[in-house]
Parts: sequence; structure tokens; C-alpha cells
Amino acid sequence: VVDQLEESRQRLSKLVSKLKDMRARDQELNQQLQKNIVKLNQEIEERIKAEEAREEAMLDLENEVYQREKTQLELAERTALLRSFIDASPDLIYYRNAQCQFSGCNRAMEELTGKREHELVGLTPWDVYRKEIAQSIVETDQQVFNHNRAITYEQWLEYPDGRKSYFELRKVPFYSKDGRHLGLVGFGRDITERKRHEESLEKASRDKTTFISTISHELRTPLNGIVGLSRMLLDTPLREEQRKHMQTIHVSAITLGNIFNDIIDMDKFDRRKLELFPEPLNFEEFVAEMESLSALMAEQKGLRFDLERMTELPAWIEVDSTRLRQVLWNLMSNAVKFTKEGGVILSVSAEIEEQHANITMEIEDTGIGIPDPELDKIFAMYYQVKSGKDNLHAVGTGIGLAVSRQLINLMGGDISVSSEEGFGSTFTATIRVPIIAPPVCHLLQPEQQRSLNIFMVEDIELNVTVARSLLESLGHRVTVAMTGADAKAMFKPERFDLVFLDIQLPDMTGFDIVEYYRQTYSSLPPIVALTANVLKDKQEYLRKGMDGALSKPLSVQAVQEIIAKVVMRQPIAEDKQATVALELSQVNQDLYSRLLDLSMLDSYIGIVGTEPMLESIQMLEEMMPSYLEVLDSNMVAKDQAGIVSEAHKIKGAAGSIGLKRIQSVAQKAQSPE
Repeated sequence: VVDQLEESRQRLSKLVSKLKDMRARDQELNQQLQKNIVKLNQEIEERIKAEEAREEAMLDLENEVYQREKTQLELAERTALLRSFIDASPDLIYYRNAQCQFSGCNRAMEELTGKREHELVGLTPWDVYRKEIAQSIVETDQQVFNHNRAITYEQWLEYPDGRKSYFELRKVPFYSKDGRHLGLVGFGRDITERKRHEESLEKASRDKTTFISTISHELRTPLNGIVGLSRMLLDTPLREEQRKHMQTIHVSAITLGNIFNDIIDMDKFDRRKLELFPEPLNFEEFVAEMESLSALMAEQKGLRFDLERMTELPAWIEVDSTRLRQVLWNLMSNAVKFTKEGGVILSVSAEIEEQHANITMEIEDTGIGIPDPELDKIFAMYYQVKSGKDNLHAVGTGIGLAVSRQLINLMGGDISVSSEEGFGSTFTATIRVPIIAPPVCHLLQPEQQRSLNIFMVEDIELNVTVARSLLESLGHRVTVAMTGADAKAMFKPERFDLVFLDIQLPDMTGFDIVEYYRQTYSSLPPIVALTANVLKDKQEYLRKGMDGALSKPLSVQAVQEIIAKVVMRQPIAEDKQATVALELSQVNQDLYSRLLDLSMLDSYIGIVGTEPMLESIQMLEEMMPSYLEVLDSNMVAKDQAGIVSEAHKIKGAAGSIGLKRIQSVAQKAQSPE
């Protein structure tokens, strides 16, 4: 039993030991299982996360694909829209690569070239345009490539049907993102209509300028004649009534001339062509002249005029006297025009600063005044005050003040105005001018103050009358040629001491005559141009062979100065003078006998005197323009009866004052041939 118990104990111990081993293995297995479970859980979590990441990536991919598709669709829509814009544009749009080959274009370009876009791609301008056009296009392409800048230019281009249009073309270089030069983009706008409008405007401007230039010559001729003759007649004995009438004529002619000057200057301002021509001016004499004319103008309206010299004035200044005179005349004319009673005061002062003078000229009137709202507008072009009393407002051209301010501004000065409605106005003009020494004037010595033989070339009878009267009153003898042909035929250099030469003649210019004289004769007397604008044209005349220039109408002082200058420069030998005088006497007699009925004139003047003869001449002067206008219209219409009728009137009028040559020409005009 003990052995059995021991054996059982041993077996039980073994079982317990085995059980312990099994329990240890179970624990080990359990631990391993726990580890495996943890690891499995981790793997499961990782797989879950990976699946989630995959699903998220798939969603992102799907979203990216969607966004790409959407972007591509939008890009396609925008490309189509942009292409629609480009194709719908009436302007040319194209692009060419660096080899000058077309890479694309719009429909306007297709229409111009006559090729579809796919046909145009790869072609150069030489393959598309005519040689002359292609040459210009390639040259401008090279400018873009070589200078790396955009250019704009204009060019005629031709459509396949031969139609031509004028384009404004712009070419711009373009590059890749990395800065590589890819080619150029070109744009072209059809500006044919604009070009035609510009040409029409330019032609209209040229026509206007030509018209004003022509009218300038046509109007200045009678105006100069009226001013000159009225000035000469005012120096003769006249009855009081006649003197008043003559003063009215004189002032009216000057006023009309200034209005016309304003119109011409307005045109020059529009074309930016107005220039100033400063010259020495005796300022004291200038002020005295303005005083005389202003007093005359005020007197005609029953107004009082006063001149106030507020300070000592400089004797000589340098200024464009014509423009300054025009400005003061405009201001003075307005003052008189808008003043019904009272008077006008011209105040002149000068502030001397070394070699310059700040000159102030005030024109004060007791007229209607200017309302406050109008003061800022008074210098506007064509503007007229809209209020006033006694119907003194809204008269005139409305350009005088505008032109005057622009002229003064051009001189570096200004015009201001102060006014109170109903109590008058004060216009103040200020300019800064150089003070100069009196110019040297070479006066003729007593032994040189002799009668000269003057050859005058002038085609206007009225100008001839004025100039001849003035020159003969100074003791000179005048021979006249009225055409270029006569100027060539009648001229002998040894017979004349001086030549007065008009530039605008019916058959040639004065320059043509000078050139002929220079080529024909080795020695010539001084030649002086007669012009309406001596300041502007003088340098040109000197360059073209003239020795000087005189402004029309001639004045005694200007004639004496030019004669003194040329005589001092080219004195005449006494023996030559005597010979020439003798020869010219015969020439004058022959010329007079061809032009005038001398016996009839002597008889007429002997019976009625000089004054009625002058009145008859003036009457013919007034009537002749209308005669000639009607005669000209009849000749254009080939109305023989009308031609005969007007020629008969001219013949009778010319014959009544001894104009034999005109009478003869009119007689011929009456002939049916």
C-alpha cells in the first residue's frame, strides 16, 4: 500500500509537474496569442487606415479629374469665346513666328489675304502680298525683332479683289514663359474713312487758307488804295464837310483793315502759323499816331478822347508794331463802339528795368459796361455780351478781343478787364519789351536830294495811282509797267535809278522778273519789293535777289528811308542822271501818250480845276469794281450782249477822265470778235 501510495504520489507529482508545464505553455501560448491579437488588431487598423487613405485618394483623384475636366471645359469655352471675339473683330489680328511665318489669324485677316487660316499658316508675307507691300511689312517686322519693341505705323493694303484700304498697324513682340522670343502679334485697323475725312479736312483747311490768302490780296489792294488816297487827300486843302467825310473814309478803311487782320490772324492761330516780327519802333510816334486816330474815331461819335502819359516813355523799343497797333485799335474801337456818351481815356505808362520796359496801356471808357457773369467769357472767340442798353450790345465779329489777347500773350504779356455794368470798362494791356537805341538812318545829303527815275511794276491801277501820286509829290519821275511782259520790254537799267516791283502779277511773279534782270544785265539799279506784309516776306525777298521791301500802301517816310538807303549804297553819277532824265522824259511822254489823253486832261483841268478831276477819279474807282464784276460774269457766260453793254459803260467812264488805254481796250471788248 505504501508503495502504491508512493507510486501514486510520484505519478501525481509528475502530473502536477506536467500540469505546471502545460500551464506555463498555456500562459506562453496565451501571451503569444495576445501579442498576435494585438498585432492583428494593428494590422486591421492599418488596413482600415490604408483603405480609408485609398478611398480618400480615390476621391481626390476623382475630384482632380473632375476639376481637370471642368477646367478643360472652361478653357475650351474661353478659347471658343476668345476665338469668337477675335473672329468677330473687324480689325486684323494675326501672329507670326520668328521666321516671319504666319502661325494664326482671325477672319478679318482671312478676308484680307483671301486664304483660310490653315492655308495661311506657314506662309510668309512674300507668299501673301504684292512685292511692294511685302517689302514694307517685312521691314517693319525686322524693326520689331531687332529693337525688341512695339511699333505703330500706317500703310495701304490690298484685298484679293483689288480693293485697297488704309490701315493703322501695330506689331508687338511676344515671348515664352522662359523668355524665348517666339514672334510677334499684329493688329490692323481700317482707317480709310478716317483718312478720307482727314484729307477732306486738310483740303478744306488748305482751301480756307488759299481763300483767305486770295481774299487778303484782293481786299488789301482796294483797302490800301483807300487808306493811301484818303491820307493824301487829308493833306490837301478841303472844306470842313469834305474833311469830315474824308476822315470817315480814312478811319472806316483802317477799321475794315483791322477786322480783316483779325480774321486772318484767327486762321493763323487755328493753324498755329502766327509769328511775330519784332522791329525797331519809335514809341513816342506810335503813341502819337494812336492818339490821332483814336481822337478822330471818338470825334466822329461825339465823344471826348484824352491821352494820359503817366510816366516818361522809352523813345525806341523793339516790338511787332503791326500786332501792337492791331491790339490797341481793337481795344479802342470797342471802347468807342460801346460808349454812347462821355469819353474814352488812353493811359500809357512804362516801368524801366535796365534794358527793358514794362509797358502798360489802359483804355477806359464810360460805356455800357460788362455784367459780372460775362467778364470771364469776354475774351472767348465769337463771344458777344448778351446784355446792355441802347442796343449797343451784340455787334461786331466777336473775334477782336480773342485775337487781341492771343497776340498779347504771344508777345509775353496779358490783357485784363475790370468793369461795372452801366458805368464803363477798363481794359489793361501789359507787355515787356527791349529798349533799343535809335536805329541809324542815313539821310540824304542836300546834294543827293534829287529827282529819281523810278521804274514801278504794278498791275493794280489803283495802287499805281496812289504810288505815282506819292512819288511824284516827292519830285520823282515814275514809269509804270503793269505786266511782267511790259516789265521786261520797257526796262533799261541805264534809264532808271530805282525799281519798285510788285510780286503778284497776272502773267508772272516778281521773282521771275528779278531772275530775268539778273541773267540779262550785268549792272542793275536797286530793286525794292512791294508787298502787303513786308515783315514776313522781307528776308525771303532779300534771299531772292531784292535789295529791300516796302509795305503797301506806301508812306512818305518809308519811301524816303528806302530811297536814302539805296541811294547811299548806290549813288548816281551826275552826268548819268542828266542823261537818264532826258531819256526818261521822252519815255514818260511816250508812255503817258499811250495811257492818257493828255490834251483832254489839260483842257478839263484848265476848265474845272484839279478837285473835280479827283472826284471823278474817285467815282470811277468806286464804280469800276462793279463794272468789272459784271463784265467778268458776262464773259464767263459768253453773253455777248452783256459784254458789249458793260464794255460800253467802261469805255464812257474811262474816256471821261482821259484814260485812253482803258477806253481803247473797252472799245475792243465791244467788238463781236
